[in-house]
Amino acid sequence: MPETVRTGKTFRARAMAHHLFWPLAALGALLVVNLIATPTFFNVRIQDGHLFGSLVDIVRNGAPVLLVAIGMTLVIATRGIDLSVGAVAAIAGAVACVYIVKSPADGAAGTAVIAISMALAVSVALGLWNGFLVAVVGIQPIIATLVLMVAGRGIAMLVTGGQITTVNNDTFAALASGHLLTLPVAALIALGVFAATQIVVRRTALGLLIESVGINPEASRLAGVRSRTIIWTVYVFAALCAGTAGLIIAANTHSVNANSLGLWIELDAILAVVIGGTSLAGGRFSLTGTLVGAMLIATLTRTIPNIGIPAEANYLFKALVVVIVCLLQSPTARAVLQRRGDRTPTGPSREEAVA
Repeated sequence: MPETVRTGKTFRARAMAHHLFWPLAALGALLVVNLIATPTFFNVRIQDGHLFGSLVDIVRNGAPVLLVAIGMTLVIATRGIDLSVGAVAAIAGAVACVYIVKSPADGAAGTAVIAISMALAVSVALGLWNGFLVAVVGIQPIIATLVLMVAGRGIAMLVTGGQITTVNNDTFAALASGHLLTLPVAALIALGVFAATQIVVRRTALGLLIESVGINPEASRLAGVRSRTIIWTVYVFAALCAGTAGLIIAANTHSVNANSLGLWIELDAILAVVIGGTSLAGGRFSLTGTLVGAMLIATLTRTIPNIGIPAEANYLFKALVVVIVCLLQSPTARAVLQRRGDRTPTGPSREEAVA
């Protein structure tokens, strides 16, 4: 077999074995489908000093999912799960909106700042509760967070009095519709959290400690790692990310509906994490993969109506695409594809060439 052919096959095999290959391929395929359906899909224009276009909308609308997925990545890396992030988002949105509405100066910037601070403080408290149940009491993460997932919507309903609360505050609305340096504020918040988290977990020992707790909590404890503190920290961080996402969602609609705000966002976040290559069994994780997974979910959400698929089939189509991507990432599928790649239409297989 010629050396150039062998080198090309080796490069292709390595590329396909990378955990981001298939998510990026799927993302590229979705973008091509959108371009075919809408020839102006890639057009980006500057209007009133702000960037506008379908690609900008995808990044902005995907910001809440990305935020929740960042926190979910660290939780899953510790061999946990957080099903309560949607409820936390609803509570955060409810606390902020109700405070703004009841404030004498409901349109003031200071009112929005206080409301946002209160909502984030409540989110931290909810994260402490989840961390306490998991790290201290020892309840299984799926059960511990299911408690808040069920009760959280009720808490949000109590905060809003069971009503859809509408706010009129420009500073609060800027979380979703505002722009800074021509870019959407929501996207900048999400990307800022992503960059800060990536720096902390890869430039300090925190990332290694999180992975060690996820791989073997008992061995980590015997080695002197404070696994309870690590677990508590990631649940607090996940709740803080979820609360921020809830504020962006509420700011986007200028209102909060406790029944629908952040509904099923935990599933989108988990899918984004898994698509990005982080194992649900804990251990090694990839924030970059989570970013790609979140953008894939956001692009898919935009693609479904763009190609004329009925809204009733939204979740079915999304599940189908996600299953395909996850199957292509599986070790078995990779092995099959690699074996097929080792053969050429006109040449012998690698085994035959060696023989």
